[in-house]
Amino acid sequence: MKTVLITGCSSGFGLETARHFLANGWKVVATMRTPQPGLLPASEHLRVLALDVTSPVSIQAALKAAGPIDALVNNAGIGMLYPLEGTPMETTRSVFETNTLGTIAMTQAVLPAMRARGAGVIVNVTSTVTLLPLPLLSVYTASKAAVNAFTESLAIELGPLGIRTCLVLPGRSPSTRFGDNAWPRMQEDKPAVYEPLMESVFAAVRGDGPMTHAPDVARAVWRAVTDPAAPPRIPAGADAEELAASLG
Repeated sequence: MKTVLITGCSSGFGLETARHFLANGWKVVATMRTPQPGLLPASEHLRVLALDVTSPVSIQAALKAAGPIDALVNNAGIGMLYPLEGTPMETTRSVFETNTLGTIAMTQAVLPAMRARGAGVIVNVTSTVTLLPLPLLSVYTASKAAVNAFTESLAIELGPLGIRTCLVLPGRSPSTRFGDNAWPRMQEDKPAVYEPLMESVFAAVRGDGPMTHAPDVARAVWRAVTDPAAPPRIPAGADAEELAASLG
């Protein structure tokens, strides 16, 4: 029985992905900053571990407790939807620490064991905002676009070692805590000139139309992990697939 370690399992995409792998016969190591009982169905094949991807000590402790893993899913992330002019550099650094450097640190930490076995899969969950520029998302988009470039370069580096890397790109979703996580970072002072833009963007985010739901992402991650012929980029969700098709 194979084992997957998934980061950011307290809600949304990570939580649903953990459920999906459990239901399909995998051992699952579900990680989150603060483990919460009852989020996932009780199973002898489930372990819930504390993990802060910005902490080297936390990463090493979680991987030691997890034991050998066949697949790593880097899903942990924080949102940021705000004008750059009103965004403190401290906030920007915190977004990159989790979204970008956390992904890199987790990947680097699992590589020695995967390389020794000559097998492994690393899936990085980013976003379709990296495919189409949008206002108020410059910091968040940059943090995720960096992961795209990191993943695609790493695929060439690790492929000869038997290790696959893949990107999953969700679209706009009502089922994650992106807005909740972003809101505390949206309270900084900002010039009033940005107010109309913010109102229109927030309305668009909450609007109708195709969306990405957590099961869409879970299925895309499952494909990335289990299908050796999976493409290097997998859009997840109706809006994500529609956008990817329009861009060719």
